[in-house]
Amino acid sequence: MDANLQRRIQRYGWDKAAERYEDGWRDSLALVQRLLLEQATARPGERVLDIACGTGLVTFPLADVVGSAGRVVATDLSQRMVDIVARGAAARGQPWVEAIRTDAAAHPMLADGSIDLVTCALGLMYVPDTGAVLREVLRVLRPGGRAVFAVWGDRRKCGWAEIFPIVDARVTSEVCPLFFRLGAHGALARELARAGFEAPDEQRLATSLPYDSPASAIDAAFAGGPVALAYARFDGRARQAAHAEYLASIAPFRFGEGYRIPGEFVVAAARKASATRA
Repeated sequence: MDANLQRRIQRYGWDKAAERYEDGWRDSLALVQRLLLEQATARPGERVLDIACGTGLVTFPLADVVGSAGRVVATDLSQRMVDIVARGAAARGQPWVEAIRTDAAAHPMLADGSIDLVTCALGLMYVPDTGAVLREVLRVLRPGGRAVFAVWGDRRKCGWAEIFPIVDARVTSEVCPLFFRLGAHGALARELARAGFEAPDEQRLATSLPYDSPASAIDAAFAGGPVALAYARFDGRARQAAHAEYLASIAPFRFGEGYRIPGEFVVAAARKASATRA
């Protein structure tokens, strides 16, 4: 897997999806984001880094907790996502939120040990080098600082997962060949332990993704999510065929006029060691 290619795909793909992301995924991600925030236990006055911030669905609740005495640095590879967060912070009157475009593994604007808490909601499975991101998180965390990560869970428990082969059959997307790797049982906790975090605790969350119509399910999957860049290359005929194939794949989850598509998440919390051992 070419790391530079992956970064370009993620950057421009999420630029494409940015304006449609919240409408397609806000309700579906609410439970896992709530669990992540509960595990994060942010406190007033803390300094927080929110990696892969997207449109700020986790950033702004964190900013509400830490308040003006604190600081939230929200980073994302997508400039359009960062711009949305910057506008949201201004509209909310939260100058303690800084939105910065950067790679998840590089935060040169942050000094060693300058952050109390790091969060990353559904971003870690996209990066080509998980270890590099975790090492960077450890660098910016203060001794005893906390980190909480959320990723998608077991592919077999994510009813929307056929979106990837459906898209790849029409245009090679290479969105994320290892998308579900960290969702395997114990995989995320093992990565955290391998990187040097203390006491990683992994929880699994089964949920459903609600869509009120076929159109909303299609829009979220194709235009508001990770395949948006590849989808933009489809002509009208390819779009119609892909839509039909995707709706057939989620047909077992029909609920009235819409859908309740099963999904699973993994949330893992861990700490940086309080002191260097001899």
